[in-house]
Amino acid sequence: MLATAFGLVLVAPAAMAKQLVIYNASDSVNSAVVAAFKAVHPDIDVQVVSGSTGPIAERAVAEKANPQADIVYLVNEDALDQLKQAGVFEPYQPKDPKIPAEYLDPDGFYAKLFVTTMCMVVNQDRLKDKHLPAPTSWEDLIKPIYKNEIAVPSPVKSGTGGVILTTMVDAFGWPYVENLAGNVYQWGDGGSDGATLAGNGEVAIGLSYDTTCFKVKTSGKPVEVVFGGITPGDTEGGGIVAGGPNPEEAKAFMDFLVSDKAADALGKVVGATTAPGHGLVNLADLSIWKLRRPVAMADFRVEFSKRILKQ
Repeated sequence: MLATAFGLVLVAPAAMAKQLVIYNASDSVNSAVVAAFKAVHPDIDVQVVSGSTGPIAERAVAEKANPQADIVYLVNEDALDQLKQAGVFEPYQPKDPKIPAEYLDPDGFYAKLFVTTMCMVVNQDRLKDKHLPAPTSWEDLIKPIYKNEIAVPSPVKSGTGGVILTTMVDAFGWPYVENLAGNVYQWGDGGSDGATLAGNGEVAIGLSYDTTCFKVKTSGKPVEVVFGGITPGDTEGGGIVAGGPNPEEAKAFMDFLVSDKAADALGKVVGATTAPGHGLVNLADLSIWKLRRPVAMADFRVEFSKRILKQ
């Protein structure tokens, strides 16, 4: 009887559900991915901690000596490099990746899963009312004919604005942004603000990110989505936490993230997956701008505030 009872004690933990702890910076995207993962691995109990990129990355770094997470993902490429350099990530080569090699860290520390591309929402009715031509490039936006007809997310408050404006400075220099400012009706607090104003006909052109741009268009608003030649973009992905509590489950999740099933789930909630054939945007049709020099966002915001907002 004692042996049998002791045997039961030993067997019980093995019957418990497997665990996986995820830190992520996009709750809506994570929900879609985890649901698809659970369909493949119903035996793994997934626990989620969501937040914005900065706090999530800082938490993972702070916990490095005693990791609480198995995966950190849906963070931007700056955070991916930060986590790699800080020793939070461990290298792992996922099985049978459907993601092109250019989106996989050459040292194996992370995979880039999707690209958030920036675009214009252009209100066709307002263009007609104001007798304005449709813009076809970012360069068009500094033409005086668009005075007070453009809404842009502020890089001081919006990550979307930061990606757009750092790209413009890198490609065209600060004089471009200074000229653009003369046409800006509103510097928005959020990445969707410009698209909303353009969709409502309050301005002719609103700058935003891909999923919001297409959401406004599919809602029935009289708008077109325009990509302006070079395309500002921000790549997001993730990796395995070194010394995390559930290493085998973490590997299973990374194997899933680079699969077509994950890309199919992502493609319903993001603009452009790095695995070809999924998402709203085909990366092959765009020319994603790669910054020629690194940008410290804190310094950029200060410079923008001084030059453009006169603060």
